[in-house]
Amino acid sequence: MGMQICVYTNIGKDNMINQTLKQEISELEADFCFALSDPNRILMLYALSEQPLNVTELTNELGLNQPTTSRHLKVMRERGLVQTVRAGTTVTYHLTDQRLIQALDLLRSVMRDRLTQRASLINEIA
Repeated sequence: MGMQICVYTNIGKDNMINQTLKQEISELEADFCFALSDPNRILMLYALSEQPLNVTELTNELGLNQPTTSRHLKVMRERGLVQTVRAGTTVTYHLTDQRLIQALDLLRSVMRDRLTQRASLINEIA
């Protein structure tokens, strides 16, 4: 299943969202966001942003067992977040697009700001 480029044709027009946009958002959520829904997969993406790694290296880096690491890599490979390069018997995983890390950093920044705002509200109440 390939990822489509979003076309926002009717946004702002009568505040209606067209069917194409609804479908694209659903596909994005199902195909892409699922791959980011596990903290271990996010940690793997950060590790792969530093350098390509094989399953054993990722297993050691993150302290996971090999079957779990392989399962997470399969999810990310199927959704196009990582790609493989085979050299003999070694399969090395590479991040497909460095912008994934930029997007994760942005989301972390938003979450950090929300936590700071909530902490401020709690301090005001106390």
